[in-house]
Amino acid sequence: MTRDASGGAETSGATDAGPLPGGCAGAGARPGPEPAAPWDRRPGSADPASFRDPANVVFTEGARVLRGLDGPAVAAWRAVSASAFWAEAQRSGSVVATRDLGPHNGWASVLEHERVPFVSYPYEWSFTMLADAAALHLDLLAAALGEGITAKDGYAYNVAFVGSRPVFLDVGSFEPATGGPWLGYRQFCQTFLYPLMIEAYLGVAFQPFLRGRLEGITPSEMRRLLRGRARWRRGVLRHVVLHALAEQRVTGGGEAIRRDLDRSGFGTELSRALVVKLRRLVTRFRSRRADSAWASYRRTCSYDDDDRRAKEAFVAEVLAERRRALVWDLGTNDGAYARTAAAHAEVVLAVDQDDVTVDALYRSLRTEGPPNVTPLVMDLTDPSPARGWRGRERAALWDRGRPDLVLALALVHHLTIAANVPLPEVVDWLAGLGGELVVEFVAAADPMAQRLLANKRSGQHDDYRLERFEALLGRAGRIRRRVDLPGGTRTLYHLERGAGGG
Repeated sequence: MTRDASGGAETSGATDAGPLPGGCAGAGARPGPEPAAPWDRRPGSADPASFRDPANVVFTEGARVLRGLDGPAVAAWRAVSASAFWAEAQRSGSVVATRDLGPHNGWASVLEHERVPFVSYPYEWSFTMLADAAALHLDLLAAALGEGITAKDGYAYNVAFVGSRPVFLDVGSFEPATGGPWLGYRQFCQTFLYPLMIEAYLGVAFQPFLRGRLEGITPSEMRRLLRGRARWRRGVLRHVVLHALAEQRVTGGGEAIRRDLDRSGFGTELSRALVVKLRRLVTRFRSRRADSAWASYRRTCSYDDDDRRAKEAFVAEVLAERRRALVWDLGTNDGAYARTAAAHAEVVLAVDQDDVTVDALYRSLRTEGPPNVTPLVMDLTDPSPARGWRGRERAALWDRGRPDLVLALALVHHLTIAANVPLPEVVDWLAGLGGELVVEFVAAADPMAQRLLANKRSGQHDDYRLERFEALLGRAGRIRRRVDLPGGTRTLYHLERGAGGG
């Protein structure tokens, strides 16, 4: 779904050409044959993020993602889909694969989109992921403007990641240009440019800002954040200071602005020049975030070679049993086990709270693969909640597709000791995610656990014991495998949920 560039009500079709809560399809799936059953136009069948534009509605039928268009929307779609811009975007995969199924059940036409395996949101991306998504948006718009096509908006939520590849989702965003400026400029600044500036110029993680408000950061707010010498950094005067001053003077809505700029001669060529300059700016940004303490974790942790080999063999044995549709690697760090899982899964989510580590992983995946691993930034003690109107526009992580297998390696001691989450809560949560679980217990005697316990009061975590953890696991499911690593302080388990347990 897209929001209007003036920050008001949404004006174009739904953003999410991906699964509704609870759904997840295999990576790379292509649209199938036309179904025999009619498409349902009841409101309850629409994607929860697609209610604001009745002319351009995304809905699902089983595993299929469909978009219903009314007459004016079809006219725009016909013009866009006949262009060389659209043909190239489909060939390259930069826009979600789409085909026209023709009119049906009251819709002037129905489109079918390739199903995105797992939809993530900008506040879950790393710095380079956001920058790459911004560059994709601008590249598409520059190419479209060259053929007299524009975009209604500049919303970061119009992009998703398929593995480590950004893909534009909101096909309904494109329409023939009628003159005037790109009205998505303000929205692009709020949800792409300003978050990138916050990290590049201030050294502050951008994710909390985007998570705090779906509309992003306003020009006036950004101007107050960039004080002193920061105001003289590249792009700040034009895209922040002048933008904020213009925002304060404007009292009319988006259409009034368009009419005024039309009269002043602001056409598509000026819009294209703006987009090209924004693209150049975005690609020059570099994060000022300090290197993460976790970046060298695998070099400094308490594993010796024997422990590491035994752990890798255990995980590989579980993964090789059968192919899973969706695997989560929680606390992924450098993504080593996510890469292992990728050979035995359609989709792997590699989740870690450390944004710098996730960014390094993303850059590695982008150049080396594998292509079916999507890294995400997330604090598991404060995960992404449901967002937007009635909490339905942006689903919580757990509602976007439950995993067939969860890897929770070297994670439990951080949740229980560092974050003070009670051990029964941790086990109940992990087991409740569904599917199978590969989990590691790090004993209190382990050097890493000792480092965490050093900051706790005496006796605070006396109940953190292997016997108690194993008993909790046994009540949650059936323990199929257990192995004690040679070092003597770490134990691995393979749990099947609901198979003989509670």
